[in-house]
Amino acid sequence: MKLKDRVFIITGATSGMGKGIALKFAEEGASLILNGRDPERGEAVLKEVKHREVDALFIQGDIGKEATNKHLVDKAVEKFGKLDGLVANAGFLGLGSITELDTELWHRTFQTNLDSVFFLLKHSIPELKKAGKGVAVINSSIAAYKSFPKHASYCASKAGVLALTKQAAVDYGPEIRINAICPGPVDTPLLHDSAIAFPDPEMAVHEAEKATLMNRLGKPKDIAQLALFLASDDSSWITGCAYTIDGGIMANS
Repeated sequence: MKLKDRVFIITGATSGMGKGIALKFAEEGASLILNGRDPERGEAVLKEVKHREVDALFIQGDIGKEATNKHLVDKAVEKFGKLDGLVANAGFLGLGSITELDTELWHRTFQTNLDSVFFLLKHSIPELKKAGKGVAVINSSIAAYKSFPKHASYCASKAGVLALTKQAAVDYGPEIRINAICPGPVDTPLLHDSAIAFPDPEMAVHEAEKATLMNRLGKPKDIAQLALFLASDDSSWITGCAYTIDGGIMANS
């Protein structure tokens, strides 16, 4: 029970990596504020979380808007009296090369992937300071380092997430630890949506799997284990870092 009596906000919690993190944190005793766009999926995740005998609340909303992020923090304090940490996990692809990409889609990608991290940190930091051991885990991507066809806005926004994570760690340590995780190909709906950018999507997923040194795609539980480590006291001397978790793809590039 590494997160017993601690309160976390998890965004993008209704599927994929975010759902995996929510379930793992619940197993470790955390009380949770969960966010996503789809209320039906949100209620389904909430039901699974509560089966683990922890208290939780799902709040539907667009994480790219500042008001949504403020509302999540306010609800955490209202319901639980404090906020100990957050996992910023929401992601949007916005596929297209620079010349193909609609400007509105570019902005939406940045709003979901980067603006949301800024807004959530902005409104969480005062409460995380009060917690004494506040932590933030930010989901970036190997796309911050490695480029993929027709992923202009995604790669750029995830690189921004990485830079913001490290800069925030400088400003708010030692009261708050802030780290990033950079997943490779994890078997989630987002991965299969990403593969649409390639001529043969099914082959693209297969090639991604083959490119790993572990000969398999990642699973949400793999990411959840790393997020748990960075959110718990096991990583008490770690901040301002970015952890690649990709089955060895970057080593094999």
